[in-house]
Amino acid sequence: MSSLFLVLLSSALCWASSHRPNENIETLMDNVLVLRVPYGQDSRKYIPLTCGETLQNQTVFWKKNGQELDPRLQGNQVRVLVEEMDGGNYTCHHGPDGKYLNHTMIMVQLDPDNRTVILEERSNEGHIHCSAPNYKGTFHCTWKRTESRPNAAVLLVKIERHLETLSCEVDADGSGVHCHNASCPYKEEQHHIFLTVYIHSDSRLEAYKKVFFLRDIVRPAKLSDLRISDGKVFSWDYPDTWETPCTYFGLQFQVKVVHNHHSCNSEESLMKIITEDNTYEVNVKTKRYVFCVRAQDKYTNGPWSQWSQCIVSKHHVIC
Repeated sequence: MSSLFLVLLSSALCWASSHRPNENIETLMDNVLVLRVPYGQDSRKYIPLTCGETLQNQTVFWKKNGQELDPRLQGNQVRVLVEEMDGGNYTCHHGPDGKYLNHTMIMVQLDPDNRTVILEERSNEGHIHCSAPNYKGTFHCTWKRTESRPNAAVLLVKIERHLETLSCEVDADGSGVHCHNASCPYKEEQHHIFLTVYIHSDSRLEAYKKVFFLRDIVRPAKLSDLRISDGKVFSWDYPDTWETPCTYFGLQFQVKVVHNHHSCNSEESLMKIITEDNTYEVNVKTKRYVFCVRAQDKYTNGPWSQWSQCIVSKHHVIC
């Protein structure tokens, strides 16, 4: 009697397990399902698909990535087997070669999703780099695909701040996104910006996240109006794209003089200072050197602008 009870209990548990909602399946967006599978383990999951509520009594045939399945899959409501990372685009049709009716893309994401191979990781920045020229709310985020996944495509980009969804447009080459947060530049930031990029290579889906304040990514434009007078006095103006008034949106400048033929990024310098003045008189013995200057928001100590430079020789200066 007890043996029979155990058999019935085991059968009931198996039935319940096979019919309960799959917690590893998520609807990411219309017509896109994400199956999360454990990393390093064999995975075989049946995914339920529906062609459409109004097609219950009609003849419906399914294809995967444009190819008919073997054995043939038929019916408005079906289950498809996804093994390992082998998802795909399942389309349903009126008859084997009939009219397209609907589709469902099954993406597979490793769980936990910390095994990333699609985007390159940049030192100290993670996988995504974001930058803004000022505090008006417009910013640009970029990423780079790895050499092994050059054709990976962006599936979805989500960017939110508190209860607001930001207006964004993905770059034409799929390597970045332009966004605008219509906030007052004088307002103190209280909430982070949350960015999530969903990118896929075939059926493999990876989600990359970045959380930041706008003040963390504001980078002044390169100082393009660098000039010299009296043979040794250099001067420059605030970038045209920088916010005004300067008393509120102040900049500080790093001035550096390096040896002739050296880069402004050289660790060897004849002199280096931080100043809030936009003029500087060089007093070095050599007549051949490179004068370098770059800008930074003095209140946030955020990213520096690119270097501007003048190459000085005995008889002429090139800025």
